[in-house]
Amino acid sequence: MNILTGILPLLFGFLLDCLLGDPYSLPHPVRLIGKTISLFERFFRKLLPRKEILGGFLLWISVVIVSTGIPLVILILCYHISRWAGIAMESIFCYYLMAPKCLHTESMKVFYALEQHDIAKARNCVAMIVGRDTAVLDEKGIVKATVETIAENTSDGVTAPLFYMTFGGAVSGFLYKAVNTMDSMLGYKNEKYLYFGKFSAKADDIFNFIPSRMTALLMIISARIIGLDGKHAFQIWLRDRLNHTSPNSAQTEAVCAGALHVRLGGDAYYFGKLCHKPTIGDDDREIQNVDIRKTNRLMYCTTLITLLFSVIVRTLLLLSVNAVFC
Repeated sequence: MNILTGILPLLFGFLLDCLLGDPYSLPHPVRLIGKTISLFERFFRKLLPRKEILGGFLLWISVVIVSTGIPLVILILCYHISRWAGIAMESIFCYYLMAPKCLHTESMKVFYALEQHDIAKARNCVAMIVGRDTAVLDEKGIVKATVETIAENTSDGVTAPLFYMTFGGAVSGFLYKAVNTMDSMLGYKNEKYLYFGKFSAKADDIFNFIPSRMTALLMIISARIIGLDGKHAFQIWLRDRLNHTSPNSAQTEAVCAGALHVRLGGDAYYFGKLCHKPTIGDDDREIQNVDIRKTNRLMYCTTLITLLFSVIVRTLLLLSVNAVFC
């Protein structure tokens, strides 16, 4: 494969995201994956009503095949037409798979609502980007929830897709997005999904194991670059990186908490039920609205470093492949 063909979709995809953000008015592949998951869930629940673990496994396999197979066929056809048609289509796919601007835009809606002292609006805005109940949150709780979701989704929504696209292009990115979306929709430990979503939750843990830790380390470097406390971020990451029910979610949250000198995590309400969770970081100071802006700067710096890392690694991989087969 030509080197430019391998790296241009990553660069163009990132630039498109910076310029356009998420196209809310257009069909989005990730939303289509979500609809596919819902369709297969209904099908396998009816097909295997008393075998939820098996049904959840078959759903996972089916969604992965559909979510990667369709983009693969489209890209094969486009690259068959011309190299530039393939690059254009893969760039669009990469653009859909990365979401730094969307994360920034949605979180800053919370920031501006709090700046206007509109708590009700801030609760509505944060409800769009977090899974917890927001009606009970005060201003500090709203800021904390927003900072946590930026930190966690720096990996889930930005760097993890980049990590997989580094090794397999947009098709691998769609594989990751399918796995991550299934966890988001099915990976709940409640009566409805405890067994049906078990495989999806475990698969997401596996797929995010390396990206979450890579992102945490790059985020520590980013903290130093943008003037936050990188040393303390590293210390809190070592201490609190596993303070979560997920083996991955606290990785970046711990770095963020340390960099900002705030405490994240702790108890939260989900579906009206109080869930007890460990805290992350030290309560050195009260969390403030400006921390949302700081966390977004941390997210963007981490994204840029990851993009540079991805371009370098993908270039070296393609050079190695070309050397072997040419």
